[in-house]
Amino acid sequence: MSYKTLEHATDAIIEVTADNLNDAFKTAGISVIETILDISKVEEKESKKIVVEGKDLKYLLYNWLEEIIILTITEGFAGKRIQVEMNEDDKWRITAEIFGESIDLKKHEFKVEIKSPTFHDMRIEQNEKIVMRYLLDL
Repeated sequence: MSYKTLEHATDAIIEVTADNLNDAFKTAGISVIETILDISKVEEKESKKIVVEGKDLKYLLYNWLEEIIILTITEGFAGKRIQVEMNEDDKWRITAEIFGESIDLKKHEFKVEIKSPTFHDMRIEQNEKIVMRYLLDL
């Protein structure tokens, strides 16, 4: 599983490639945190549990990215590692545990603030690999 940031003048376009949906969503979460701060300096001192739902995979991705942004910027929690469990019944659901610590702006080297994810140009392809692309409004 991996991700890359694609060229864009004012926002961040991220493309994730993974073997399965769990890994894709885990990587998407990490991509958001790494856009905001230097994740290599984060220590796993505590964890936060979150549950995110969506009526389909695109809404789930949007809500997931938004929740990671809120956890990082609003609640001041720097994640380093994410465990994800996904299931689908009447809607898609992610139950996740994020391991990290409270943000220290000097230690974690704040890079940029993400306003929100967007649905613009969002896509999720499920073939031999999962490929997700999304835009983060900076």
